[in-house]
Amino acid sequence: MPPDPLDLLYLLFDTARLLRIEAGARARARGLARGEFSTLAILARNPGLTQRELAQRLDVEPITVARLLDRLAARGLVERRPDPRDRRVWRLHPGTEAAALTAGITDALSDLARQLTAGLKPAALEGLAAGLAHISGVLNPSPTLQEVA
Repeated sequence: MPPDPLDLLYLLFDTARLLRIEAGARARARGLARGEFSTLAILARNPGLTQRELAQRLDVEPITVARLLDRLAARGLVERRPDPRDRRVWRLHPGTEAAALTAGITDALSDLARQLTAGLKPAALEGLAAGLAHISGVLNPSPTLQEVA
């Protein structure tokens, strides 16, 4: 008998909550808040995002991201660069001091991904990825926002 879709939804909610908790622990181990950790992880994979795009990916208000970016920029971890096509827009990139920290974040997330998928057969992983991509596409058909850290 196939699983109840409502049970799957609650499982996704709980899994997301547990991932946020784990990300917070890994962030603190590197001297970062979870939002800082997430910001650096997202920008490492997607340099050049706007503040609005980053706020959408973090699911916070743009003013919250502005304050977060101010703190990261003061530490040399994020750079704001002008958009060549629109002078009102700033593009976000990892800063000059971010390389080692970003590499550590990537390693931490890779380690977490290996731990979470250990024991799953390739077919199960492919099915899980396809199912999550489908759900993500239904919820957010905009391809620019589907990839998250």
